[in-house]
Amino acid sequence: MSSRRQWRPQFSPSEFRRGWVFFALYLVVFPVLMGQIQRMLSQRFEFFLQAPEFSLIYYFLLLCATVFLFWGFLRHSFDILLDWLPENLFAFGTGLVGAGVLHLLVMLIPLPVQNPNPESYAQQFALSPAATVVILVVLMPLVEEPLFRGLLFGATRRYSRVLGYVLSTLVFALYCVWQFVYSYGTVDFRYLLLFLQYVPMSLALTWCYDNGGSIWSPIALHMVLNALILASAVLGA
Repeated sequence: MSSRRQWRPQFSPSEFRRGWVFFALYLVVFPVLMGQIQRMLSQRFEFFLQAPEFSLIYYFLLLCATVFLFWGFLRHSFDILLDWLPENLFAFGTGLVGAGVLHLLVMLIPLPVQNPNPESYAQQFALSPAATVVILVVLMPLVEEPLFRGLLFGATRRYSRVLGYVLSTLVFALYCVWQFVYSYGTVDFRYLLLFLQYVPMSLALTWCYDNGGSIWSPIALHMVLNALILASAVLGA
């Protein structure tokens, strides 16, 4: 088991280089670009897609790019999953329980703003149930885990485990809420405090990857957590 405890980043040097470029585009460029394309299609060509349907196309393209750029990493990580299945199952189970317990505790913290995501998920599900489920439960985890865990955590974990946890957890949690700061016709930085509600999930996903060793474990955990979040939003609407 000693060899299993020796952390080595699973991205190849070329995958790291491609990954950082893709990560920057994913965080900054692609969301703005897709918004402009959607407006252009609806205004100039009278071609309109519901938000879930457009997002489905967007995330499908991102998944294609992810598989193309990181095929070697994904394939190697699948081998690790099979070779170390008990460790990955343990990491998945403890991550799921830990995320649930921490989420209940974090939700007791009073915040000055309300999280818009549950209402948004319920509205998207009402417009297009199948597309919403595929986006949240399948495509998002497949795209985001190789970036936030495989790339970001993998790059920093080799230098400092603590730094890897901090960066991977906080960057993902802030990514989940930063768009709310500018979404309501004014700039309201109070929405950044909502990142606290995503720390349990992000921490559990990082734990899962660190202790399981395969990116497919946090992908599976992310899928389950997103399914639970969506079900809670729809049932609570």
